[in-house]
Amino acid sequence: MMLITFLPYTFSLMATFPNYILGILLFCGCVMVIGLIQCLIVLYGFSRPFLLNDQIQMSENQAYYKQHILKVIMKVPIMCLFASIFSVIFFQLSYVILAIVIFLPYISECLKWIRNKTIGGQVEDSPDSMLFYTYQPSEPLSKERVESFSDGVYAIVATLLILDICEGNVPDPSVVKKQFNNSLIAALQEYGPEYLAYFGSYVTVGLLWFVHHSLFLHVTKATRLMGLFNTFSLAFVGGLPLAYQLTHEFPRGSRNELEAVQISCVIIFFAGLFQLAMWVVALFTERETLHPYVRYGGRDHTFMLAKLSLYPCVALGTFFLTCILSRFSAPIFHMMEIGVPFAFLLLRLLVRVALALLRWLFCSARNDLDSVPVEEEDLRLPITDVLT
Repeated sequence: MMLITFLPYTFSLMATFPNYILGILLFCGCVMVIGLIQCLIVLYGFSRPFLLNDQIQMSENQAYYKQHILKVIMKVPIMCLFASIFSVIFFQLSYVILAIVIFLPYISECLKWIRNKTIGGQVEDSPDSMLFYTYQPSEPLSKERVESFSDGVYAIVATLLILDICEGNVPDPSVVKKQFNNSLIAALQEYGPEYLAYFGSYVTVGLLWFVHHSLFLHVTKATRLMGLFNTFSLAFVGGLPLAYQLTHEFPRGSRNELEAVQISCVIIFFAGLFQLAMWVVALFTERETLHPYVRYGGRDHTFMLAKLSLYPCVALGTFFLTCILSRFSAPIFHMMEIGVPFAFLLLRLLVRVALALLRWLFCSARNDLDSVPVEEEDLRLPITDVLT
């Protein structure tokens, strides 16, 4: 963990001094040492089988599991070793190798799929069913760890917003005395846009966390593809402090302010879009990933889809509206941030009205079914689904 926390420093060195190889060497060295430590952890775990999960403990092929996990862990350190070697010869190639490392598991899966198609049959990895370290989209992930990691990111982003509002937004006592006749209220009015941007950004972070939490209340098991989309969503959530700073950094009505507001809309759009993508992936494998009561086309599915679609739709609409009314881009953006919470409060009512209208328009011939309350319909699940 100590070496992992040092990695951002090596990223900063590579970004600040791209023509120097020291940053690449430090990054590759940290990754290689982390890989060796992980290998030692795996060897220690297999030397004491009671530390392993139940599937590996019950397997007769523990040696294969150990070899397979070590092979997966050592791929990245070996690639970093080649990157560090090429940094001395041709450092541009080192950056290419480091970029390939990110997609290495998926490249390996594609090559394996091509090899199996070329051979003409599926090659089994082991006599057992390999569920872990497969890098397939349906590979199960720990739902609790995905939630814990996400909560940590949201907490850090909220903390950064608080630190940003505390830094540089407290007036100097001498300035208050000379320029504002010792009136603190008049001095604080100068920071009105900063406070508005702070509260709007904090509400956005809170509502995105609320939607994320609501999504995982319906999820029983996460998959690798859901984890990938969750990581992308968190990457854009991490950009919200940047959006907060940009929206009040430039003069009112300037071109830079318009571009800053549009960048903020793009950040919010993709943060919400990847959350929606997680829900779509969960619906495609609903029997494995969702609770039985969240069936496709049901009431809970409709409410969740409306929640997840709200921020992408509003952010996209705000983006195009600022293109038309560029002079009022900042007020439009702040109205969007403040108005979305009220839309969440009205969302359940609006969805109920929309469903009632759809039933009235398209199901008029089934009046006997329309008379059944929605709650009773949701309880009418097959017994096999309940048992699952």
